Amino acid sequence: MRGNLGKVFELANIQVFRHAATPKSYTDWLGRKLFLALLTVQGLGAFALITLGVIIKKFNFARSVMQPRIRHEINRSGVSLLPMFFFIALALGFLVVGQTVSALAKYGATDYLGSTMVIVIVRELGPLLTAMLVLARVGTANVIELGTARALGEVEALEALGIDPVHYLIVPRVIGMALGIFSLTIYLIIGALASGYLFAFLQDVALTPGDYFKQITEALNWLDFALLALKTMAFGFFIAIVTCYHGLAQPLRLEDVSRVAVRAVTQGVIVCVLIDAVFIVLYLVT
Repeated sequence: MRGNLGKVFELANIQVFRHAATPKSYTDWLGRKLFLALLTVQGLGAFALITLGVIIKKFNFARSVMQPRIRHEINRSGVSLLPMFFFIALALGFLVVGQTVSALAKYGATDYLGSTMVIVIVRELGPLLTAMLVLARVGTANVIELGTARALGEVEALEALGIDPVHYLIVPRVIGMALGIFSLTIYLIIGALASGYLFAFLQDVALTPGDYFKQITEALNWLDFALLALKTMAFGFFIAIVTCYHGLAQPLRLEDVSRVAVRAVTQGVIVCVLIDAVFIVLYLVT
């Protein structure tokens, strides 16, 4: 195996540790798990850096081939999920936003409505829920598709033809998922806030639409928009990296693909929570 992907394969060759004999003690088991975690972090880091390098180095390379693939991934990670996200936005507005507005109005605390909606929906729940849904829907498909291609030898065939698998298979997924999560988050936030007011209106809350949206806009600032864009792009980038890494970075058999998909989704959830924690710290220090 040669090229960019071969470097990751060398760094991520941990199957020997996964299939080793059962440890004889708890400390041995814990040490093995820690060692596997460090190897996985190393492999993911190498894969992320290689992908970034390919994106920068081959940004305008083979545009006639790459642009349709990127549009396809944007459609799969964004446009095709819009009906589901409209339903989720409606449900989120009725179940969370509307009840929050009603409770604040009941206790005469509507002055805190804007800041509450910004913290709960705009900063936290909207981006994180979007990332989890896209991970479950598209991230799993990435692992299955790439894992099957790896098991059937299609990746090696691409390299034999002189095609960089990272550029052809990974870059469109990374760009498509980053843009998809960013766009879907905006739709989810707007839909949840609008349907939330509808629920509050049905509950006869004494709050006009003008006052409701005025409080929200006054609670927002330029930092919220900037960090929201960075956060959603980071979610998309790292979800694509984790899922594509597990689909390609290990020699797989067809029967291994489902097991690897579960592992990739689990690690994707962990990565999303860690990214969210980093941005919470950024919100607090800025």
